Amino acid sequence: MSIYAVKTTASQEQTVADMIINREEPSVHAALAPDSLTSYVMVEADDSGIIERILEDIPHARSVIPGESGISEVEHFLSPKPDVEGIAEGDIVELIAGPFKGEKAQVQRIDEGKDQVTVELYEATVPIPVTVRGDQIRVLDSDER
Repeated sequence: MSIYAVKTTASQEQTVADMIINREEPSVHAALAPDSLTSYVMVEADDSGIIERILEDIPHARSVIPGESGISEVEHFLSPKPDVEGIAEGDIVELIAGPFKGEKAQVQRIDEGKDQVTVELYEATVPIPVTVRGDQIRVLDSDER
């Protein structure tokens, strides 16, 4: 089995992947539409001819890119990236969700296991540490830059 790249219309990757899988073709084993890969869907199948035949009936699917890929080339799409990756202690962040939305804060501690960040709000009269999820903050200024 090999993995083939299918060219799609922009922003229609998930739709195309769902339609390929809903065909219930026994020789098509999986379809992957990662967020970081625009206009392409990765399809695991026995051969590209089957995929080309399926794509004739699927809107927004353009073509199969010539050549095959191995699992090693798509492996990095399969494991989720932690939300706290790229955040360091001392970074200036903005809270983008929750009760403190819009507030600026400084990162005090990072818990990668729980994907949480403890921050201290700038404009609070009493410095209180607040723990938030990693997807609820946006880095404004980093010490590492």
